Amino acid sequence: MRQTDPVSEAPTSDPVIRTSGLRKVFRSPGQRAVVAVDGLDLTVAAGTVHGFLGPNGSGKTTTIRLLLGLARPTAGSIELFGQRVPAHLSAVVDRLGATVEEPAFTPGFTGRRNLMLLARTAGLPRRRVDEVLEQVGLRRHDRRRFGRYSLGMKQRLALAAALLRSPDLLILDEPGNGLDPAGVRDLRELVRSLADGGTTVLLSSHNLAEVQQICDDVSILSGGRLLATGPVDALIGERLSRTRVRVGEPDRAAEVLRAAGYEVSHDADALLVGGHEHPEDVTRILAGHDLFVGELSAVRPDLESYFLQLTGHPMTGTDEDGGNR
Repeated sequence: MRQTDPVSEAPTSDPVIRTSGLRKVFRSPGQRAVVAVDGLDLTVAAGTVHGFLGPNGSGKTTTIRLLLGLARPTAGSIELFGQRVPAHLSAVVDRLGATVEEPAFTPGFTGRRNLMLLARTAGLPRRRVDEVLEQVGLRRHDRRRFGRYSLGMKQRLALAAALLRSPDLLILDEPGNGLDPAGVRDLRELVRSLADGGTTVLLSSHNLAEVQQICDDVSILSGGRLLATGPVDALIGERLSRTRVRVGEPDRAAEVLRAAGYEVSHDADALLVGGHEHPEDVTRILAGHDLFVGELSAVRPDLESYFLQLTGHPMTGTDEDGGNR
């Protein structure tokens, strides 16, 4: 079920993205209709990094295409910066940047030349190309032909293109694909710096550990429906979840803790203890039975565990049918 207040917090200013009852149905001749997005109410506050999550085929990419005017909704409404989309997309398009599909770069041109052509079309100065190449870490490779770029370098160039107009809203669909760990770290730092500077970022990603580090809020979809939305810490819980205990007699320790009303399960040669507020309560009870703890560590909830519990699906791969749903 969708989670509501107090998990969800009202934005302090008008949202940059607002959808209401958004629905998209795909129909093919001779085939049954496929509901890709079903009654989606999405709100993204200004100046935040908003994670957009869901298992394969959940409707994330379809929603992003609807936001960008690349597809038309079957029902419902979309507002970007208070303007109805797609009817008034032209009024806000210059404030948008996005990486959502295979970039239409010319393979035989260098990365720099591809960006120069885009900048010239948009009436932007040459220095803006230098700035975005520096931002995404491609200055050393800007003279290489695009066709010889690795997947990670192509992702960086697509991000550079999205940043050319200094957008107020940046929509990123799996921007970390093909990036090595250093590239993922650079992306995280770039996105946070953009948000700190006032840019709103909608980030679709399968890397839940990164989402937990980088995002202020998240929305989780499954089957085209919104299951939960709100601040990351509020969704997964800030309080201690369980304590991992290593003790000399784990079986007897488990009996003692269960008798005290705690939830206990085995984790290899340790115990996972739940149902308590403070880890020291565990050590005190065990010590009272001459059981002395050799190791004690907090096991806190994470976004991946919450996601799996909520959807019943692991977060792997990309959307089905090429990411169009």
